[in-house]
Amino acid sequence: MAAGWRAMVVEDEVELAALLASYLERDGFEVTTCHDGTSAVAVAGEVDPDVVVLDLGLPGLDGVEVCRRLRTFSDAYVVMLTARSDEVDTLIGLSVGADDYVTKPFSPRELMARVQAMLRRPRPVGGSDRAGGEDRRRFGPLVVDPVGRDVWLDDEPVALTRTEFDVLAALAERPQQAFSRRQLIERVWGPSWVGDEHLVDVHVGHLRRKLGDDAAEGRFIRTVRGVGYRMGAGG
Repeated sequence: MAAGWRAMVVEDEVELAALLASYLERDGFEVTTCHDGTSAVAVAGEVDPDVVVLDLGLPGLDGVEVCRRLRTFSDAYVVMLTARSDEVDTLIGLSVGADDYVTKPFSPRELMARVQAMLRRPRPVGGSDRAGGEDRRRFGPLVVDPVGRDVWLDDEPVALTRTEFDVLAALAERPQQAFSRRQLIERVWGPSWVGDEHLVDVHVGHLRRKLGDDAAEGRFIRTVRGVGYRMGAGG
């Protein structure tokens, strides 16, 4: 299913990196491997990967910093690998733009399932504003275009990662619906995803920051107590 997709594996355990690369290649990816963070950032700029499998505990430039730097020029899906299962490490990784995480030890098949689920994400195409043949959702000064995968605020483009856009598009597709974390997980990460559902909160936090949205006010993304999130009316 991955013919034409490019992947990077950034892992200092050479044997594990080779194993993961073999699974990705078997699934049709063109794979580049790196064993340290500094070279990973440089190589990513050259190969422009679609997916990056990134170890959190790299020597020198760790996975968090690598991810932070990747996000300055790449919207690749990033899956963080961590040997530590506590929530703090996971959320630190996600806070700099990782899309998902897998905790060691893990099955390579589990990782591939996560990667495949990301690449199969549905792209919402319904829209309430169809002027000019365009499928767009408008929330005051915020415009979400699920077809072109563009977002504008006050007529200025907003740069989102792929996962941030997918979360926003899911909310925007049904603005009157309050989505639970699990519902958003199923729409964005897939129904078979297993892990800490609070990663939804992390991505919503990213969106609010980029949209200049206050969590208490909920101008665009509103918190529904005891449920989850829904789109606000804007203004």
